[in-house]
Amino acid sequence: MESPYDVLGIDADADEDDVVRAYRERVKEAHPDHGGSLAEFKRVRRAYEHISAGRDPSTFESDATGDGVGGRSGDGREGGRGRGNGRADAANESDEDEGAEDEETLGPTVEYLDYEVAQARGWELTDEDLFEKAEAADLPVDSHGILVVEERETLLEAAERYGFAWPYACRGGACANCAVAVVEGEVEMPVSTVLTDEMKERGVRLSCIGEPVTDDLKVVFNIEHLPGLAELRLPAEQFESARADD
Repeated sequence: MESPYDVLGIDADADEDDVVRAYRERVKEAHPDHGGSLAEFKRVRRAYEHISAGRDPSTFESDATGDGVGGRSGDGREGGRGRGNGRADAANESDEDEGAEDEETLGPTVEYLDYEVAQARGWELTDEDLFEKAEAADLPVDSHGILVVEERETLLEAAERYGFAWPYACRGGACANCAVAVVEGEVEMPVSTVLTDEMKERGVRLSCIGEPVTDDLKVVFNIEHLPGLAELRLPAEQFESARADD
C-alpha cells in the first residue's frame, strides 16, 4: 500500500522542511507541462495535503477517489466509489476516470523566477530567452519552477500554499513589496494600487492582490528594489503577522 510519503519520495520520519522541499520538487516533475500527468500532479498535491493535515498515512489510499483534489472523485461525488459489480464496473469506472481527466484542467499555471537570482547571473527582465536560460540552469525550486493558482487565489497566496516565502508587507495593494513582473500572460488587480500607469504597462503587478486571468503565465518575483518600486516599499516587519484572511 502506497503512503503519502512514498508519493513524495521521502521517509515517514521526515521533518516539515523535508516534506515541503520534496513537495516542491515532485509537483514540478508531476505537472503535465513537464512530462507528468494531471492524475500524477493531483496525487502529489493530495499526498502533501494529507501529511500537512496530520492525517494517518495508512488512510491515504482509502482517501483516494480518482485522485481529485480535496478528496473528490472524478464524477464529483464525495467519499470514493461504491462496491460495484465486478470487472465490468471496474472497467467502466476506469474509462469514466480517464474521460473525466481528459475534460478536467488545472488552474492557471505560473512559471516563476527570482529576480535576484537572475540578476546575479547577468540576466535582464527584457531578455527574450530569460525563462529558457532559467530552465537550462537547473535552479533550485525556490528560485525557479511552476505553481498552480486555485480559484479566487492570488499569486502570493498560491506561492505561500506551496511553501514559498515571496516578499510582501501590507497584503492590501498599498505598497510595492510584493511586486512581480508579468513577462507572459495576464494578471488582474481588483482595486486601485500605488502602481503608476507606466508601471502597469510594463507588466508590473502586485502579487498580494493579483489574480491570473490566463491559463499560462511567466512572472519574475522579488523585483521590489527596482527603481520606482523601491520608493513604494514599506517596512515588512510591521506586517510580519498579517495574513490574507485577517
